[in-house]
Amino acid sequence: MRVEDFDYELPEELIAQTPLERRTDSRLMVVDPVARTVRHTRFANLRDHLVPGDVLVLNNSKVLPARIMAVKTDTGARIELLLSKAIADDEWEVLARPAKRLKAGTTLDILEPVPGEADGWRPSGGTAVVTAVREEGLRHLRFSAQEPLEAFFQRVGNVPLPPYIHAKLKDPNRYQTVYAQHAGSVAAPTAGLHFTEDLLQEVREMGVEVHFVTLHVGLGTFKPVKVERVEEHRMHSEAYYVPPSVADAVRRAKREGRRVIAVGTTALRTLESAGQDGDIRAGGGDTSIFIYPGYQFRVIDALITNFHLPKSTLLMLVAAMMGLDFTKRVYETAVAERYRFFSFGDAMFIVRGVWAGDGKGKVAAAGGDSNGTGTV
Repeated sequence: MRVEDFDYELPEELIAQTPLERRTDSRLMVVDPVARTVRHTRFANLRDHLVPGDVLVLNNSKVLPARIMAVKTDTGARIELLLSKAIADDEWEVLARPAKRLKAGTTLDILEPVPGEADGWRPSGGTAVVTAVREEGLRHLRFSAQEPLEAFFQRVGNVPLPPYIHAKLKDPNRYQTVYAQHAGSVAAPTAGLHFTEDLLQEVREMGVEVHFVTLHVGLGTFKPVKVERVEEHRMHSEAYYVPPSVADAVRRAKREGRRVIAVGTTALRTLESAGQDGDIRAGGGDTSIFIYPGYQFRVIDALITNFHLPKSTLLMLVAAMMGLDFTKRVYETAVAERYRFFSFGDAMFIVRGVWAGDGKGKVAAAGGDSNGTGTV
């Protein structure tokens, strides 16, 4: 399978640069790849496409202020660091730019931003030493500070927005989900950005089970696919955790024929990683699972996700659920209908089959305040 097969034309003006004022105002495309139907609605109407008994699983990882500035202690050369994942309590894998001269043993002085100055920096009192050299600009760094590292990173770091976002984010909390709890991600699980506490409560009150897993989003999720054939790409590993209560809830739902709905590709990859042996396993681990067309889903039945970059592993995951041809048609429809793309963009609900609403955990792939249904 060629990586080029996952390319598509996207006008630059459709890349969302800022979040909407209200999270639930984003548009929602409800897609059924079996019936080959598409419906256009708003995320605020998500509950019209859910039924009692559905199990909604979200990723509660919190974005770290992972972009950190430093200088080499011996030369004063400026280095930009992007935290990738924790290796130990005080040691992190980072992407360094430039990285060429960061040999093992190199010491860095960490800087902190100067309040009121857009590009002002000053010494923070913290340091880091390179403990290992990895490929593609990756380094292992051991940090030292006079405070817990999470608090230190909050003081010295900035939230690293994706490179396709050029506008300044006025409120950093808009790049966090309202339910973010466990710090460790370098990017937001963006499908969850559409939810508010009120919407989650409304969903619970209608009888939908809401559960949380954790997957700390690392650089692997966004690593460019540089090979020609999809099968040759290798993902970086990311840490995840499935609480026992969530494993039990998913297991019951599968046994009773109720839907398990992943909110975002990270929640999906967590559940599929924990369910590789046919049963959902509680606990933590690392996953480098790569999902592309031909993959047989073992746990999830439906997915809420955003619209993804051309030739990305996230788009390949979506194509695994919908088929490559139908995925291309859906994306062509999204462009024609002027949907907003990527992190601050609109959402899609992939239901994989028309479910007749019979009050027993099945739901029609329609309903609510929709402004159009079509077949693609």
